[in-house]
Amino acid sequence: MYLALLVIFLQCSELYAQGKVFTFNRVEIRVQPSVKVKNGAPMSIICHADISKNTDFQLKHNFTIFKDGKLVFMTVSDKEDARYEIPMAKSSDTGDYECTVKADGKLSFSNSIYVWVAGMTKPILTADKKEVLEGEVVKLRCELPEEVPPLEFFFRKIKTNSAPKEKRVPERNQNFSEVEYYVEEGDNILQFDCFGKRQVRSGWESSQHSNKTLVTVKEPFIKPTLITGPSSNVTEGDQIEFECSTVVAQMRDIEIILQKNRTILNSVRDKKFLKYSTVATQEDSGEYLCKVEQGAVSKTTKLNVFVSAPVSKPTLSVVSGSPEVILGKPLQLICHSVMGTPPITFTFYKGDEIRKNVTNDTYAMFLDEDIGLNDNGRYKCDARNNHSSGVKTSNILNVTVIVPIRNASLGSVPYGEVEVGSDTAFLCSVKEGSWPIDFKFFKKTDHEVLLHEVREYSDRTIWHKKTMKRKDTGTYYCMASNRASMDVRSRPITIHVILAAWQKGVIAAFVLTAIAGAGAIALWWFLHKKKKAKGPSMEMSGSALAPNLTSEKLTRQPSDGNYYSGSGYIEDNENHMKSTDESKGPDLESAEVDYTEVEVSTLDPHRAPEQKGTETVYSEIRKTNNDSMENRHSRIYGHPDAT
Repeated sequence: MYLALLVIFLQCSELYAQGKVFTFNRVEIRVQPSVKVKNGAPMSIICHADISKNTDFQLKHNFTIFKDGKLVFMTVSDKEDARYEIPMAKSSDTGDYECTVKADGKLSFSNSIYVWVAGMTKPILTADKKEVLEGEVVKLRCELPEEVPPLEFFFRKIKTNSAPKEKRVPERNQNFSEVEYYVEEGDNILQFDCFGKRQVRSGWESSQHSNKTLVTVKEPFIKPTLITGPSSNVTEGDQIEFECSTVVAQMRDIEIILQKNRTILNSVRDKKFLKYSTVATQEDSGEYLCKVEQGAVSKTTKLNVFVSAPVSKPTLSVVSGSPEVILGKPLQLICHSVMGTPPITFTFYKGDEIRKNVTNDTYAMFLDEDIGLNDNGRYKCDARNNHSSGVKTSNILNVTVIVPIRNASLGSVPYGEVEVGSDTAFLCSVKEGSWPIDFKFFKKTDHEVLLHEVREYSDRTIWHKKTMKRKDTGTYYCMASNRASMDVRSRPITIHVILAAWQKGVIAAFVLTAIAGAGAIALWWFLHKKKKAKGPSMEMSGSALAPNLTSEKLTRQPSDGNYYSGSGYIEDNENHMKSTDESKGPDLESAEVDYTEVEVSTLDPHRAPEQKGTETVYSEIRKTNNDSMENRHSRIYGHPDAT
């Protein structure tokens, strides 16, 4: 019976357990009153579990709240909400919050939410001393008791009528910081304060400034005095004496130092004064420093000493560096004295004439705008000051006047026409210009071609071009320049390279020979055809006639220097071939002839052929020996601008 009851109980329990079913829909976390809370205000972190059940039954919930991954709150409740109350929020409560809910073996997480507690607590500042001497140390402590590190602390030293001096100290593991300040010379009444900073997600957040702490400063000794004798204005060669002194409250580890330009001249220890003397030179002019030191305290006094000196011999030079000037351009000179007490009066001379007086420190400038061609260029300058009776004069400066190039011209021998294979002399000259002169010869094509260049200590130069060719025909010009840095270009000249007389004779002979041969062939063909037409008797008659005609046509007869050519053509005075119909014999006029057109042409490089009827014949024959010799011995013909 008991066994049956136990079985029934177990089955009922199993049925009851199978009837309790739930699931987490979501777990959420929220903040009241908002995710941004003012420092010192109350704040609540609420964790809520949204659960679905198959029946209405009680369920225990384990709530856990984390901040930045660290546990800050835990509770167990049968309710679906849990509250983490913070009565007074601090900046340390800023962070990422999340919660978890566990029930009957099931666990669910919320999303993360960022909470910002705006504002930091006011820091507390303390000082270890309220009264110090110059050179001593003040130790300060700044604390943010309610803040959590990491933090940054800023200490400020405040003086009257000056900007605060600030020190930054980061602290990663504590909410306070300490720092030491040295009390400097001139620190009479000091004030100190501090403030803190922490980093939040939106940047840096600063606290209020702390209370101000007042520190009184006393002097261990007074500022030193520095005097010179007999005065601070000394003439070079005089004896000068320095004395530095102070008043000390405690004669302990005190030192007096005299300096000039970082150089220590003399020093004493545990004494109230220092003396130093020397023979004055111009190098002794300058600033002197008397310094009194005791521990970390240092006080100084400055004094300027002036040692007068006469001027040294001046130097005269050209500002541009080169002792040359272009004609018509200004010349700037500088006169300089290395030594001498300012102000110095400088006088400039051109020759023996005074041109300018200038009063300045160590140098003076003079601009000579009147540079003529005949200037001898002898310049000098004087220098004097009020501390010497004499006047110092520079060495004489000789300046060379550079005359620019003017009117370049180009000529040639022979001029205009040059025979192939002959030499040509090009003459480039200038009307005026200082030597040396750079001459350049160019041929003008689709671009400028430099043919020859030379430097001459003369106003002209000759360039011999050997063995002229037909391709040398063209336009030529020259350019000249000197140290005035101006290129002057000549007018261009044109050179034609033509065939030599013997070359033209060869061409003419070839043309005449070709014409004669063509005529003989034509005559032979004509007689041969006629012979076939008229039979043996006419063939014999034609055979007798042909040699006579051929002999008559090919005979050369001199006529006013022209040549006679066969085949019914003679040469006129224009070197063209003309038809001579009047030379035809009566038999040839009456004969029945078949004609074949023969075209004979000879190309001339300078002239186009002349066309007459169906024949094109052209020949140019140069004048013979006398004309050739006259051309070879012709004198120089230059460009109209040639010199």
